[in-house]
Amino acid sequence: MSTDPGSGRKETTPETAAVLPEVERQGPWRSLLVPFLAFVTALAIGGLIIIFSDAEVLRAWGNFFSDPLEALKRSGIAVADAYRALFTGSLGSPIKIFDAIRSGEVAQIEAAFRPISETIVAATPFIFTGLAVALGFRAGLFNIGAEGQMNAGAITAAFVGFSVTNLPIYLHLPLAILAGFAGGAIWGMIPGILKAKTGAHEVITTIMMNFIALRILDYLLLRQPFQRLDRPDPVSKIVEPSAELPGIPGSNLRVHLGFVLALGAAYAVWWLLFRTTKGFEFRAVGANPDAARYAGIGVGATYVLAMGLAGSLAGLGGASQVLGLHKYLSPGFASGIGFTAIALALLGKSHPLGVVGASLLFGLLQAGSTSMQAATSTPVDIIVVIQALIIVFIAAPALVRAIWRIKARREIGAEAFTKGWAG
Repeated sequence: MSTDPGSGRKETTPETAAVLPEVERQGPWRSLLVPFLAFVTALAIGGLIIIFSDAEVLRAWGNFFSDPLEALKRSGIAVADAYRALFTGSLGSPIKIFDAIRSGEVAQIEAAFRPISETIVAATPFIFTGLAVALGFRAGLFNIGAEGQMNAGAITAAFVGFSVTNLPIYLHLPLAILAGFAGGAIWGMIPGILKAKTGAHEVITTIMMNFIALRILDYLLLRQPFQRLDRPDPVSKIVEPSAELPGIPGSNLRVHLGFVLALGAAYAVWWLLFRTTKGFEFRAVGANPDAARYAGIGVGATYVLAMGLAGSLAGLGGASQVLGLHKYLSPGFASGIGFTAIALALLGKSHPLGVVGASLLFGLLQAGSTSMQAATSTPVDIIVVIQALIIVFIAAPALVRAIWRIKARREIGAEAFTKGWAG
């Protein structure tokens, strides 16, 4: 292992290459092949479910032997209409976008770009929380606490957002974001400290911290100074306008600055993991903690720091939701985003670029599901099924390779996930 004097980062040598995941040496693009094929396979199976859930198509299949072409035609139309509505509801219609830009009318442009805006809005918290889980995976930690860390960050960000007044936006907004960062970091460091000092497994402690954060939120929303004065139900006060993440000026689209912050966080995590000495230590501990300890790396300190940074990322996700989208706190506002983050980290192979892509994919599915249901009467639960199928195929890559006849490759990177279970 050598050190680059100019950058201070440790270079990978033949001796240390065996410690690092093979997927890193292959590059992220090759590692994304199986996730992409998992998505395609899930869409194909989802198409079959759409066919079996359409009454008219089933009636056509009842007459298959007398008119097989009609059954196949109706099946193709049903699947095509459903997926067309899904993607136009999340990405918009290219024709409408082109006509809106050519017209120059603000209202028409907003309507054309609203589907893309909703996809970005849905993907923003996914990016933050997916990075939180992925960073833990890289350090050999199974962080299932992104939901609780997200709630903790939202609580602290919201409190600073509505309790601090008479500050300009260039002071108040960074202060509220920093509060969300700190709240999530503290919540994430607690399981890290417990693992480093007592050996307590992070899976158990992070799950318990989720419930604690959720109940603390419920408690605070019924107490001063959180509860809104004119509401008897558990709803917090509205954050000050100076603490809101700004959207597009003069637009009614819901997309806000949080998406830019999420992309910045993804770049920061990439730079940390692959361009710094500390990131090398994270990856070395995740690949083989015993070898890392023998090399002089503080494994316990690495666990604490990794969990703290992971918690801060999830906390930023909570802050972006409360400061940029909802503008207030309510019970269960995270709505399972922290648990979806586990699938996003797996789908993205724990690489920041992969996490961003997986988050945009899940944001696309979520944003387009209502349009698909409205346009074709296809149940919105189909999207949940497709997401579940993607996760199943990611968890069983050998099945995807068998379906698509891809030669198996040795991927040591997956060992980082199991080391979190083995302790």
